Amino acid sequence: MIQQWPRAMPALITPFDPDESINIDSHRHNVSVAISAGARGVLLAGSTGEGPYLEPGERATLVSWARDATNDLIIVCGISAETDRQAKPQIAEAAASGADAVLVITPGTLVRDRSSLISDYYERIADVSPLPVFLYSNPVVTGYELPVEAVRRLAQHPNIVGMKDSGGDVSRLDELGDVLAEGFIVYIGSSSRLAESTARGAYGAITASANYAFSLVDAATAQDEGSQTALTDVTSIVQQNGVPGTKYAAALAGMREGRSRLPLEPLDEQAKRVIAAAYEEILD
Repeated sequence: MIQQWPRAMPALITPFDPDESINIDSHRHNVSVAISAGARGVLLAGSTGEGPYLEPGERATLVSWARDATNDLIIVCGISAETDRQAKPQIAEAAASGADAVLVITPGTLVRDRSSLISDYYERIADVSPLPVFLYSNPVVTGYELPVEAVRRLAQHPNIVGMKDSGGDVSRLDELGDVLAEGFIVYIGSSSRLAESTARGAYGAITASANYAFSLVDAATAQDEGSQTALTDVTSIVQQNGVPGTKYAAALAGMREGRSRLPLEPLDEQAKRVIAAAYEEILD
């Protein structure tokens, strides 16, 4: 049982070789860079980690090598599935390789916008998961935002400990005030809203930006307005280029980006120059 979850965690990138296999040495390096930056936990195989593109066995690779780095690291493993049948082996894989919790994204195809079916899905997953479950609402990725009413219902499940909300609507936190007071953990995924979100009761942040600006994420989560402004400025540039943009920015911060899996394409040189300039700004 985790006594205290980290307040800020990077949604760690996954570095791939030119043949699109995971580069284990680069992954181990990136975990070490995150720890050196101050991270006490990481999310592996999330959206930024190209979780929807991972194959059977690859979550185990990511988790086990991160666990090998240090036993003290809190590891949350992303689960990207459309059915119970797909989700259960991913969760078993995460548990067997040493993860501390799973972050389960909402199904985004045949049951989109059918909140009762999605809530049932989460409850069945939580019933059998050997690890604590975090809900994951990311409407930019799935086209669906988990309704507050569904979150309130699911927060009552003893094995659902929290959620990551990447929708950017901080007013949802006001409607969750009672479950937050009961210890339900909400991590924010929108880098531009961290300070405001924690002021309204969010617990912390799990963001792509923590790959390249962990100190700003950490400070913004603690409601430092100057850090929030700087973080918003740089992420507004990086996020225009999706996962490849985050990977390039992470490389500027000392990580090894590798390539992304197709259909994601590498950045062009102009995009790299714009991101590099934005990154230099936060170092001044």
